[in-house]
Amino acid sequence: MAKMGRYCKAYTLPRFRAFNGWTENVQNARAEKRLVEGTEIEAPRELTDDTHLYLQDNYTVTDGIFIEENIIFNNVSDEWIDFCKNQLRFEIPVHEPLNIPQAAKAQAEGQ
Repeated sequence: MAKMGRYCKAYTLPRFRAFNGWTENVQNARAEKRLVEGTEIEAPRELTDDTHLYLQDNYTVTDGIFIEENIIFNNVSDEWIDFCKNQLRFEIPVHEPLNIPQAAKAQAEGQ
């Protein structure tokens, strides 16, 4: 079953390619169906400047929202994390728990 991370954000491919140590595992791109000499085949899709890829909360880059599938880049280093934070402005949001007094009061009263 596909696993989703806590957070991911989409960027166009040229944004990632701006990193000096960027490499692409193009064979891991999502498969797409194509007609080749009248036969339908599945092959990794072509990655172009218009392609959107997903930066995951573990700093890997995937071709889709799932954290462990279609991994395009996983050479996570301090330099890569710095690039993500400072150049891409990637920041994982912190969600504080909601405090709803009316709901807590009604629950305490057994309603």
